[in-house]
Amino acid sequence: MPRHVLVPVDGSPQSLQAIGFVSAEWDDVDVTLLHVINPVQAGYRAGVLPSGSEEWYQEAKAEAEEVLDEARSQLEIDGDVETAVDVGRPAATIVEQARELDVDHVVVGSHGRRGVSRLVLGSVAEHVARRSPVPVTIVR
Repeated sequence: MPRHVLVPVDGSPQSLQAIGFVSAEWDDVDVTLLHVINPVQAGYRAGVLPSGSEEWYQEAKAEAEEVLDEARSQLEIDGDVETAVDVGRPAATIVEQARELDVDHVVVGSHGRRGVSRLVLGSVAEHVARRSPVPVTIVR
């Protein structure tokens, strides 16, 4: 049984299913809920925010806090719950945080895309599963 689980959340039904999975599987585990702010959504390259982007960042951070609050409210465990917000490409940032936060498991929701849409949009869950330093559970 894991001691510390990382659960990336973006407010999607899939990320909420990941929270439900953690609640159902482990009741006495510490959880870090992670929301990644993707600067590409604002039209910037990941990691490069121009000087006029402070307003966009503040809005994105406020939205991230709302997503994390909702995720926390749906998590039913006895362990400690921490939240974190980071900026970057979601898949790479999740893997980086899995290393830095000393977690021993990652639970990530998947949109379950297949075929061309997966090729075009990529798969955060697949990237995390392939590169994570710890076991990953993908919930669909």
